[in-house]
Amino acid sequence: MGKKDSSQKAGRAGKRVLKPLMFIIIGIILGFPLFSISYYTMVRTSTPEFCASCHEIRFAYNTWKTSTHVNNGQGFVADCMDCHLPAPQDTFNFFYSKTAHGIKDIVIHFLGKPYDREKNRQKAYASFKNEQCQKCHRNILYIPDKRGAMLAHRDVLYARPGYEKRCVDCHKNLVHVAREYYFYKQFRDTYRGLGL
Repeated sequence: MGKKDSSQKAGRAGKRVLKPLMFIIIGIILGFPLFSISYYTMVRTSTPEFCASCHEIRFAYNTWKTSTHVNNGQGFVADCMDCHLPAPQDTFNFFYSKTAHGIKDIVIHFLGKPYDREKNRQKAYASFKNEQCQKCHRNILYIPDKRGAMLAHRDVLYARPGYEKRCVDCHKNLVHVAREYYFYKQFRDTYRGLGL
């Protein structure tokens, strides 16, 4: 009887291990494709070209292409998500904001309401936080050839209470401004000389 009891106990122990193991295997089989599809969708819908597929955003896309956020001496390109969404490292906020923006844009697109570009631009600027700009513009206190800019940036980063400013208070016409030419900031003096 002792051998029978021990074999029954071993059988029950095997079932206790087998059941969770099966759930783990089924979870991986179902979870991996779902995660992959979700990730692929996020990556594919996070490009400026995807944003521009909506006719309401076409103007913003075209003006972005002519801005210094694309054309600069450093060769860096800041795309839609860099400015309009939280940093991807802040995973929950990033996915929530991306989903909320996407649903809002789709609803507006399909309801056919007139798209008020200036009103939406003002809303976007009102929502910007300095942290969004500082994701890319990190070392703004060290601009050796522009002392005034360094002092202005110091006043923004270390503002006295009641004197807070946002980056877009001064830098509001960098992006999404209609231009007939591609604007490279390293040629700014040349443009001024040409009256552009």
